[in-house]
Amino acid sequence: MTDRFRLTVAQSNPTVGDLEGNAAKARDAWAAARDAGADMVALPEMFVTGYQVQDLAQKPAFTADAMATIERLAAECADGPALGIGGPYAFGAELYNAWWICVGGLVKARVLKHRLPNYNVFDEKRVFDAGAISGPVAIGPLRVGVPICEDAWSEDVAEALAESGAEILVVPNGSPYYRGKFDTRLGHMVARTVETGLPLVYLNMVGGQDDQVFDGGSFVLNPHGRLAHQLPLFDEALVHVDFTRHDDGWRAEPGERAILPDTLEQDYRAMVTGLGDYCRKTGFPRVILGLSGGVDSAIVAAIAADALGPENLRCVMLPSEYTTQASLDDAAAVAHGLGCRLDEVSIEGPRAAVTQALAPLFEGCAPDLAEENIQSRLRGLTLMALSNKFGEMLLTTGNKSEVAVGYATIYGDMAGGYNPIKDLYKTRVFDICRWRNAHHRPWMKGPAGEVIPPRVIDKPPSAELRADQRDEDSLPPYADLDVILEALIDREASVAEVVAQGFDRATVEKVEGLIYAGEYKRFQSAPGPRLSPRAFWLDRRYPIANRWRDRR
Repeated sequence: MTDRFRLTVAQSNPTVGDLEGNAAKARDAWAAARDAGADMVALPEMFVTGYQVQDLAQKPAFTADAMATIERLAAECADGPALGIGGPYAFGAELYNAWWICVGGLVKARVLKHRLPNYNVFDEKRVFDAGAISGPVAIGPLRVGVPICEDAWSEDVAEALAESGAEILVVPNGSPYYRGKFDTRLGHMVARTVETGLPLVYLNMVGGQDDQVFDGGSFVLNPHGRLAHQLPLFDEALVHVDFTRHDDGWRAEPGERAILPDTLEQDYRAMVTGLGDYCRKTGFPRVILGLSGGVDSAIVAAIAADALGPENLRCVMLPSEYTTQASLDDAAAVAHGLGCRLDEVSIEGPRAAVTQALAPLFEGCAPDLAEENIQSRLRGLTLMALSNKFGEMLLTTGNKSEVAVGYATIYGDMAGGYNPIKDLYKTRVFDICRWRNAHHRPWMKGPAGEVIPPRVIDKPPSAELRADQRDEDSLPPYADLDVILEALIDREASVAEVVAQGFDRATVEKVEGLIYAGEYKRFQSAPGPRLSPRAFWLDRRYPIANRWRDRR
């Protein structure tokens, strides 16, 4: 009896809806596995369709096309290793998230996902039916158990597979990133190896899809959580894992162990990956943004340069009479440091014309936010005109602190197709800027060095919509605001609990009111990469019309 089994693990980046492109990636992985003498190649959950497909999976023509694509793959990959690939399976009125196992030109088995996640960004119960727990599948000399993603986050599916004869566990995933997610995954998978006494292969996809970024980080564990292989975060990777039979069962032979970066680098990489894939997968080769001389637009410009290359980034300075020379100089310094194009379009003339046009209707009213927001909306109009003319997707640059409290102008500085820092609180923006200045990685397409001048990071934040304006005129200091926001949003704390942390009750109630009042703006805001377990959109779904306030 053969005492060795080679499994090729393909940590790859699918595109939702690109069935042929995803199939081509699968064929390439299978060919590499064949050339390496592998017995099987494994690809992630729902790989043939990309993930998440959301309601697209409920379109019968799409599901039929995806299933036919897998059946063609099976026929094309007949002479070589077995192929395991994720994709939908429709049977009668039922629709499943399945992992297809193809051997010798035919579909040998379909493993159906049993536990359907229905929390955070997941609502699979809306789309799929839950399958029964499948038994292991014999591939060459061993029996492979396949708990699909959520099936491995609890003990029942893995234990059932072990009890029915599985000798290794292969866990195909579409597990999106949030800060600290890797440690959570590892903890669950170690528990499965302790409970079952089996080796486990955790296979995750990489790449951006709308607001979600899949960070890979696949790994192989021997029983009792002993790490045998560690694949990198965010990079596509292909590794051949050799299993050897011992007296006490199958064991993975040790291999390379990638070193995982710290959370600042992970966040930055997620933003770069999210933007780069969003542009590539939606067909925008270039981007444009308003560069104000402030820290938010500066870090977005750096992310764009690293994702797409400085040659594919256009920055535009849009000064008014309230724009300081320091801001003009800072914007120029950022563009120069990144090596990207910088244009300047004054909004003073358009602002004067709009002000004159509205004067009869505004007569007798004191100037207020309405006049200030005209500037922001003129900037949005100008940037969208350039976007339309040159086919460059407009990036918006509001951080999570501003997005949370509505400190942004709808149809103005909120205009745009994607917001790379949407889930990054202001204080973390500062940290990310300093990290980027001090580090450069091979995956960055922008230049090395201090691309964001320290004075941009250190100066008091200002929207510059009136003379001597500062953000702290309207908001608590960001060091306090972000702690309050993290409590109210990320932890769903009560007002009383936040006050107990030492904050003034009137301040906390004001922030809470701003969060609820800004819901309608967030409903219309651009998507951005999810960096936390409580990002705006799918993680946090609140009503727009809501009169409740926490006054206990």
